[in-house]
Amino acid sequence: MSVDREQRPAAFQQLSRLLNKLETQPSPKNVHRFRTLGRRVEALAGEAEPVPGRNTRKLLKLLSKQRKRAGQVRDLDVQISALRNLKIPQDPAGKSRLLRALVEERVRREKKLVKSFGEDVVAEIHKRLKRALKELNFVAGPEALAHALRIFHEVSADHSPITEERLHHYRIAGKRARYLAELAGKDGEAQQVVEALKRLQDSIGDWHDWWKLTRKAEAQFTDAPASAVTSALRRVTDTKYGQALEVLAEVRATLGPRRTASPISISRTQEPSAVA
Repeated sequence: MSVDREQRPAAFQQLSRLLNKLETQPSPKNVHRFRTLGRRVEALAGEAEPVPGRNTRKLLKLLSKQRKRAGQVRDLDVQISALRNLKIPQDPAGKSRLLRALVEERVRREKKLVKSFGEDVVAEIHKRLKRALKELNFVAGPEALAHALRIFHEVSADHSPITEERLHHYRIAGKRARYLAELAGKDGEAQQVVEALKRLQDSIGDWHDWWKLTRKAEAQFTDAPASAVTSALRRVTDTKYGQALEVLAEVRATLGPRRTASPISISRTQEPSAVA
């Protein structure tokens, strides 16, 4: 089943319009929007063909490369904002030191991002997006919802203890599933699935942002591993991790086949990969 012409072009056309802005306006809002739209288009295009054709492969490669660059800038925006709002009265100098390092890195990443969006790259992505809209057939309605739930059930089928690595995998799979579920329309079941997946995505993403910031602090304060800044960030990260696990348990109970659902046991022996 194909998506009707009113619905299908939305993410693709929005991404095309945004590309031109990123050449001259790499604002936090535009960077975050490109990252979100880029991942959405990647998910939809990647799921539309069992074996991606030449244009889809080239489009996915281009989007992945640029999205990761945008993601690095977006992550720094989030980290800078989070750190500024975190009160660390025991070590204001350490907090300022980490903030300066993050801002300096953000400036470097932004320059690379702007440079990477040259006219040739933008034109190539535009071309690939346009072809994809003509060539690809996307699932819709009940088929899209079933596909979305299948993605979520696949990652849920592993009943081993939840590690940080597996929690990160839930985040990635949850995004793919949500973008497909959104193609199912406005019926009640589809909306329930979308809302649950968005809640899971937001909760795990919040933890992952703090986890990345904590790792930045640990790298910055290698001379003082017990610094007040690092300790404060670890406490917040641990809290966010626990909250993400609670949301995951609730979403699994809501969306997962009840006959295969299992209690979540916690392990902290692994760490998530650097995938954005």
